Amino acid sequence: MLFKTLTVLILLSISMFSRLSYGAPYTLSPHGYAIDYIQGEGDVKGLKLAYQYHAPALQSLIENTHIYLESSINIWEYGADNSHQTNVVLAMSPVFQHLISSVRGIPLYFEAGIGISLVNDTHFAGKNVSTHYQFEDRLGFIADFGKTKAAVRYLHYSNAGFKRPNPGFDFISLSFSRRF
Repeated sequence: MLFKTLTVLILLSISMFSRLSYGAPYTLSPHGYAIDYIQGEGDVKGLKLAYQYHAPALQSLIENTHIYLESSINIWEYGADNSHQTNVVLAMSPVFQHLISSVRGIPLYFEAGIGISLVNDTHFAGKNVSTHYQFEDRLGFIADFGKTKAAVRYLHYSNAGFKRPNPGFDFISLSFSRRF
């Protein structure tokens, strides 16, 4: 129940305090945030809150590619309201977004990243992932509206086979991010 309440409050905050702003002249801050709703296999639901740092020095390294660093906290829930598990995950990832197209003046990016994460509970949603340390892999598509971006991502958490068992966790994410 707490997860549902937090999700509703965060989504209401996004809708009240941020506006899509593409096409407007402005200077982007190197700092931003992202809020993701994540849906996993086996009816795992989650919320990911992230801080993003878009270092100016990284933006000219690869042509048509935007690079940023992301730190996040994930809250995952599994099971019925009266009998559920909660897991907390801390993660850090470098992320690469490469321009692939534009639709009606809105740039579209393909995204990839591999980072590290710390999982609170290694036994979650009927799985034993063996280690608290996991890799966070991501692939996604992003629509860039200027200060605000919308994304659909595939997220995978696993320990890359360093210890068995290693079933990993898979998620689909809907994300909204905004630069300050």
